[in-house]
Amino acid sequence: MSVTFLAYLLVNGCTQAPETGDDDINYPYKIVTTIGQITDIAREVAGDKARVKGLMGPGIDPHLYMPTRSDVAAMMEADIIFYCGLLLEGKMTDVFVRIARQGKPVYAVTELIDQDYLLQPEEFEGQFDPHLWMDVRAWKRAVNAVTRALGDFDPAHAEIYEKNAEEYLTKLEELHEYAERVLGTVPEDRRILVTAHDAFNYFGRAYEFDVRGIQGITTDSEAGLQDINRLIDLIVERDIGAVFIETSVAEKNVRALIEGARSRGADVRIGGTLFSDAMGASGTYEGTYVGMIDHNVTTITRALGGEAPERGLHGKLRLIEKEEKGR
Repeated sequence: MSVTFLAYLLVNGCTQAPETGDDDINYPYKIVTTIGQITDIAREVAGDKARVKGLMGPGIDPHLYMPTRSDVAAMMEADIIFYCGLLLEGKMTDVFVRIARQGKPVYAVTELIDQDYLLQPEEFEGQFDPHLWMDVRAWKRAVNAVTRALGDFDPAHAEIYEKNAEEYLTKLEELHEYAERVLGTVPEDRRILVTAHDAFNYFGRAYEFDVRGIQGITTDSEAGLQDINRLIDLIVERDIGAVFIETSVAEKNVRALIEGARSRGADVRIGGTLFSDAMGASGTYEGTYVGMIDHNVTTITRALGGEAPERGLHGKLRLIEKEEKGR
């Protein structure tokens, strides 16, 4: 058993929060989260009962993220902490272990996901794919995990958290139904999603797409020439017209892929920029989980020949795809 995986088990064994009464809490209390997708859940469920600080903003790769001194200080001052788990935040594991051992409630939001549901790529034996937010219905279980944890921490307002969560889950179900509907318009022979790294496996399973990433489920490795050549062969053989870059992963491998495919006569372009491990800018629609998935679903659908509203589910999307034309 690796040291990192052992640390993961220790964190999950030390994360049960003690019940806390209303008299023991100073409102708004402090929540610290890691990735933006969890920050969004915490803000929606906690409402005005807490201030939520997300450590990782737009364009940040959680696989490679090293906590700063201010991050550690924020976690030490927090009343409750939420992270993804499944080793997504691999370089932060030791910090979570130390904080949890001091009795602070630290929760992995993926803890309610049954292991039978998790994907385990062959090339990462012993490690589950952590990118569950790409499957909207799976991510609803993360909402339930946060709701339960906040109810345990602050039982006096558990009903408020449950009500907030119910409203948020309704939005997510609408999002999932939109994704199924518009992605279903992409012709079956074009449902091939080529991206910078394997962050979209749950997306592929949920919405019936063949997903191929240049890098594996973590970006903490370089893609080899053999990996790129294999994808070039796929693009040429299956006449794939569009591949996608990601906001939190360098573009160089995707550019090399396109150049290699074009050198063999393939008519391939960048279909758009997708949000994978990070969401959009704070204060924008794409800076919310709903906006992030709406953007991805709409961009993929339109680039691969399906039919989706130009501005997405709620008409709020910026027309980012137009910036990609001609690239």
